[in-house]
Amino acid sequence: MIGLLPPLPVAGPLAVAGLLLMLSKALPRPLPDVIALLTALGVVLVCIVLAGHAAPQPLVYWFGGWAPDAGRVLGIGFVIDQAGAAIAAFIGLLFAATLVFAWGYYDEVHAHFHVLMLVFMAGMIGFCLTHDLFNMFVWFEVMSVAAFAVTGYALRSSALEGALNFTVVNSIGSYLILGGIGLIYAEAGALDFSALAQGVARAPDSPVTAAAFALVMSGFLIKAAQVPFQFWLADAHAVAPSPVSVIFSGAMVALGVFGAARLSFAVFAPAAPVMRVLHTLLLGMGAASAVLGGVMALMQRHVKRLLAFSTISHVGVMVVGLALPDPAGLSGLFVYLVGHGLVKGALFMVAGILLARCSGIDEVGLRGRGRGIWPAGVAMAAGGLLLAGLPFGLMDEGTRLIGDAAQRVGNIWVVPAITAGAICTGAAVLRVTGRVFLGLGPVPGEEERSPTEREREKSDRPLWLMLLPTALLLLLALGGAEAAGAFAGQAAAAFMHPDTAALLGPGAAVPPSPPVAPAPDPPTTALPWLATGLALAIAAFELTRRRLPGRLVRGFDWVTRPPLDVLRTLHSGRVGDYVAWLAVGVALFALAFAFG
Repeated sequence: MIGLLPPLPVAGPLAVAGLLLMLSKALPRPLPDVIALLTALGVVLVCIVLAGHAAPQPLVYWFGGWAPDAGRVLGIGFVIDQAGAAIAAFIGLLFAATLVFAWGYYDEVHAHFHVLMLVFMAGMIGFCLTHDLFNMFVWFEVMSVAAFAVTGYALRSSALEGALNFTVVNSIGSYLILGGIGLIYAEAGALDFSALAQGVARAPDSPVTAAAFALVMSGFLIKAAQVPFQFWLADAHAVAPSPVSVIFSGAMVALGVFGAARLSFAVFAPAAPVMRVLHTLLLGMGAASAVLGGVMALMQRHVKRLLAFSTISHVGVMVVGLALPDPAGLSGLFVYLVGHGLVKGALFMVAGILLARCSGIDEVGLRGRGRGIWPAGVAMAAGGLLLAGLPFGLMDEGTRLIGDAAQRVGNIWVVPAITAGAICTGAAVLRVTGRVFLGLGPVPGEEERSPTEREREKSDRPLWLMLLPTALLLLLALGGAEAAGAFAGQAAAAFMHPDTAALLGPGAAVPPSPPVAPAPDPPTTALPWLATGLALAIAAFELTRRRLPGRLVRGFDWVTRPPLDVLRTLHSGRVGDYVAWLAVGVALFALAFAFG
């Protein structure tokens, strides 16, 4: 019976989406919401079952019964390990919470929104479970097309502009991935991950392998919005409908890092030059993203853009976890991915509540207008503290694992970068909480008018219905950190050392696996409390700066304004500039291999 389950998390949502599309005009109004929600919950249940049965050995499903013959792979397979199944279950949970939050949001368009969301979910889960590189690209495209559609769904000018930037940049990323697939196929003559690993092991120093890695990783890092590929993200996430932004920042962006991790360990691990670039260039990209995303978040007054930039920062932490040559780094990546998705999903729901109840999303213009919806303010404050590094929950556990891995391998310099990003993003969210829900900060005056297009969302949805999934996500983010860390450690070990012989059958040559050092128990430090305190202090400074001595404020502005002006100029909103930065990112890979 278990052997029939692996395709269900993907086939089920696609089948339901097709039925909803055919029957959309005939179904009564609440039925599409009910059907889509039950489908997402069914996906969660199936993936949890799969994760439990994947503990001793991954579950393998070959479509059409095309199993390998003496190591030769002709078919396409799903290989469900603990990490892939757990991330798929998290994706299903996030979609279920989003569908509750969006209940009644799109009544006027029948079931079309639900169709797109189910296709979106199927693409993400297929991306997590597939064991074939070209099939992974196909699910990447399914995910991207659905994302393009839901970004521009509102058909406002800003939404269409954000969708255009998203489409152009991510389409270039798709071409890069496709080019890398062509190169690695020419080198290895296969597309299955295990068969590709065999090909890479035969020629680990091949420049074709290096070029394939550079192109594929560039494409995935574009999806993950990492420096210097990050420019598109804020434009797209800020204008997408709030339920869609929950999925974008909570899951879709982080899947770029998950895909990069999957290929790094399942395909490219035998290539020493590739792993050197992984442990150097990607480490630098992740650290830079953590700092830049945090600083840019502090500069925003549009709440959804602020949260989008914080996503860049926190996904940078995940990239650091991937790039560290230590199993605890990968464990931390998995835990942090889920914790961040839960917290960021809740914060985007709070942003949606502000749009629905206050008809705005500009921090300055909303000063004091959130008092009537104070439970949303409690949720935002809790989310801000967790982003800042409060030592509770999944994000803290992931950060601790990544920091300890960095200390063990001698890359302790990334810890200040991770901490700085957490402080800045937490401070930005806490500042918004104080201004919007407590009425703190200076009177808006001439700055009251928002520099963005006036935005609002459907306001007749019950507040309790929007708060229910928000609270659920935050509660899940706060609990089970130790159990999650233990599970992630076990999943990371299997993830880093896939059993090639078991996957390809007897007779398959098994490439050597890199050694894994045992992870000792880490010491407890006061750094999370210090980071949380600094975030609160920065938020307080921003809210009370007009009451502080003028010389102090002017000195602070004199030091910080020039670099901030440079960052603001770089984020121009012009897609041509963003494409130029893509070329810079690909060139960095070329330089890393040339001088690595």
